[in-house]
Amino acid sequence: MDKTTHFGFKDVSTNDKQGLVRGVFDSVASKYDLMNDVLSFGAHRLWKRYTIASSNVKAGDKVLDIAGGTGDLAIEFRKKVGDSGQVVLSDINAAMLNEGRKNLINNGVFGVEFVQLNAQQIPFADNSFDCVSIAFGLRNVTDKDQALKEMHRILKPGGCLLILEFSKTDSEFLKKFYDFYSFSVMPKLGGMIADDEESYQYLAESIRKHPDQETLKSMVLDAGFGFCEYHNLSGGIVALHKGIKV
Repeated sequence: MDKTTHFGFKDVSTNDKQGLVRGVFDSVASKYDLMNDVLSFGAHRLWKRYTIASSNVKAGDKVLDIAGGTGDLAIEFRKKVGDSGQVVLSDINAAMLNEGRKNLINNGVFGVEFVQLNAQQIPFADNSFDCVSIAFGLRNVTDKDQALKEMHRILKPGGCLLILEFSKTDSEFLKKFYDFYSFSVMPKLGGMIADDEESYQYLAESIRKHPDQETLKSMVLDAGFGFCEYHNLSGGIVALHKGIKV
């Protein structure tokens, strides 16, 4: 029998998930930034700013942003690494990568490389990067453990992994509000603004299937990282995990 995994709340063949996820992001790519601003009330920009500030990236560093989408992190990393450094913006989805390219040009940001890649099979040599980031992308990866091992492999010793992702809140009030918002409001807004209610239903479901903070921390350590800590943002609705390769 084929192995199965989750696609939102549905069980699907492991071989099929990548194509299903691609279909979601093909559909939402052109409205992705607008929807992020609307759905998070602009908070995603603060979460990403915190991620950049936590990175310790400096001039001359090499940074790989995985599932980088429309390039929010890549723009800021480019400023930090300067002309002596390198930023690679990657995504498995060509439509999202194209939106990222347009966004960087519109913001006057040049010198960033664009690579279409699968996080489970990263086409870079061992010990290549000082920092690897993935923001709101890990939950869409089919084999998260394999992807984390690949991120560990390509980082230099002392290199930093940053995972910004939706997580679990312990607040009962936030849980109730977030459940209502995720399943009653998000898909409807997706239908109204992006003309795609179904994709935003999946995105809401995928958040619930993602590992909680402690589970993800254990996964990072199991992938070979010598250190991992996390910081909850917005009451734990989002968490930033930071791993260090020793």
